[in-house]
Amino acid sequence: MTQFNSIIGKSPAFESLLRSARIVAATDVTVLIKGETGTGKEVLATAIQQASSRINKPFVILNCAALPEGIIESELFGHKKGAFTGATTNKLGIFQTAEGGTLFLDEINSLPLAIQAKLLRFLETGECFAVGDIKPYKVNTRIITATNTDLNQQIDRGEFRQDLFFRLNVVPLELPPLKERKEDIDALIKHFLSHFSKTHNLSQPKFSKYTIKKLQGYQWPGNIRELRNLCERLSILLAGRTIEPENLPYEFSACSNKSVLEGTFKLPTLGLKLEKLEADLIYQALTRTNGNRSKSARLLGISRDTLLYRIQKHGIAGC
Repeated sequence: MTQFNSIIGKSPAFESLLRSARIVAATDVTVLIKGETGTGKEVLATAIQQASSRINKPFVILNCAALPEGIIESELFGHKKGAFTGATTNKLGIFQTAEGGTLFLDEINSLPLAIQAKLLRFLETGECFAVGDIKPYKVNTRIITATNTDLNQQIDRGEFRQDLFFRLNVVPLELPPLKERKEDIDALIKHFLSHFSKTHNLSQPKFSKYTIKKLQGYQWPGNIRELRNLCERLSILLAGRTIEPENLPYEFSACSNKSVLEGTFKLPTLGLKLEKLEADLIYQALTRTNGNRSKSARLLGISRDTLLYRIQKHGIAGC
């Protein structure tokens, strides 16, 4: 079974993405994986490497945001003895350790501009310079990169090289956020619950259909990573039980309350007079319906009797 077969997702957008990923896996083309934090960019990069001809060669993962700017050049390209204070021996760079294999550069958007120029040179010539060396070395390494930001915006701000973007963006693969894959949530939950029950040697819980429905209505700002963490937490705390909506953390009920309010009337910053607003809305409804009280009530989302009471309450004349 290939790594792709273990990736869960049947939504149309996700299946289209996987078809493209399978095609590019068979080549050595440079790939740029885009997506919000927690959408599974590293999982997809791993699947591409596992389905490629480089499967038995090194697969090196580097988070560009995790390395201090002062040492990232040395880490990537290596250095010669005496190149700087503390360089007491020659050191191979990550590009060399990935020789023949694949280098996955996550959060490429965090790469300093000076290092971006050196990466561009490698993509164009296959050559790298170790810090302190005057002769380049060649390395056969496939590059897969990922970003959780809009690189075009960074280009506009002068934070990312446009020429490097064009070299990286040969085949862009964009992972949809979990809120756009709601039909996949049930399958993902079953997978995670099964995994964590085995990992922690606990009885597997199950989610009621009402809980699944609530989770499908949630916006998932942390995407699949957030869902995974939720499943692990509940697998431990509620092992063997049926998980109902009231067992979910606070943010899920808070989200429900928020969704009820979204798209409704926005309270002005300086406030308003509720009585006057209600009277104005009733007057507008009656005007729009030429005084038809039944139609006006439907426009306002209230019963006809309630409308009659409020007409009298506000003393709306001519009604």
